[in-house]
Amino acid sequence: MEKGIWAIWYDIADDDKTAYLDWFHNVHIPEKLSRPGYRWAAHYALGHDGRGSGYVALFGGDSSHTFLNPSPGQLATRQSAETKQFIGMRRNTAAAILAEEIRIDGPDATKRGPGLTAAPVIQIGHFNAPSPQVEDDLGGWYAQERFPLLQKLPGVIGARKLLASVGAHKHAILYEFTSLAARGQHYAPLEAQSRDPGTWMGRVVPRLMHAPYSPAVGLRLWPAA
Repeated sequence: MEKGIWAIWYDIADDDKTAYLDWFHNVHIPEKLSRPGYRWAAHYALGHDGRGSGYVALFGGDSSHTFLNPSPGQLATRQSAETKQFIGMRRNTAAAILAEEIRIDGPDATKRGPGLTAAPVIQIGHFNAPSPQVEDDLGGWYAQERFPLLQKLPGVIGARKLLASVGAHKHAILYEFTSLAARGQHYAPLEAQSRDPGTWMGRVVPRLMHAPYSPAVGLRLWPAA
C-alpha cells in the first residue's frame, strides 16, 4: 500500500488552461507514473466551497522517499524544453512531500478508484500548529473524535493524516468523498463546530495556521470520476 503523497498546488492563467491540461493529463502524468514506486495520480480543480483556488495534483508512491530519489530539485534540472514550457505556466505554486501517519476507511471505501487513486472529491488541509501542546490536543482530537466519526459518516471514502518530509507546513489532512453533494450533505455541517469553542474541534482548529490555499475542496479532473 502506498504511504507517500507528493502534492502540488498552483494556478494557471485562463489563456493557458486548455493547452496545459491537455499536456498535463496526456503527457506529464503518464510520464510520472512510469517511474519506480509511483502508484497513482489524481488532478483536482479547487474552489468548491473551499479556501483554495486553481488546482492540486496528487501523486501516490510507495513512501515519501519515492519522491526524493530523484528529488523535485533534481528532476527540475532534467526537464525537457516542453516540460519547462508547461511547468512555467504555473503560478502561485506550493508543494509538499507527505508521509502517511494514519488512514481510515469510511463506509464508502469501496468507491475509491480506479485502484488506489484518491477519491472523486477531496478536501485537503495543510497547516502548522503553534506549539507541542496544540499538537497534543490536535492528535487526540483526530484519534478519539474526528476519525471515529468519519468511519461512520455517509459519503466518506476515507481520510489520511500526513506529515511533511518536505514543505513549509508540517501537517496535512486529506478527506475523501464520493461526491460534492455527499460532502455538502453529511460533512459540511460538522464544520460549524470549528466556530463553537465549547467543542473539541472549536478548541483546536482555530489555533492552527493554515497555508493560504488551505483548506481546499477539489473535484477530480483526472482520471475522470
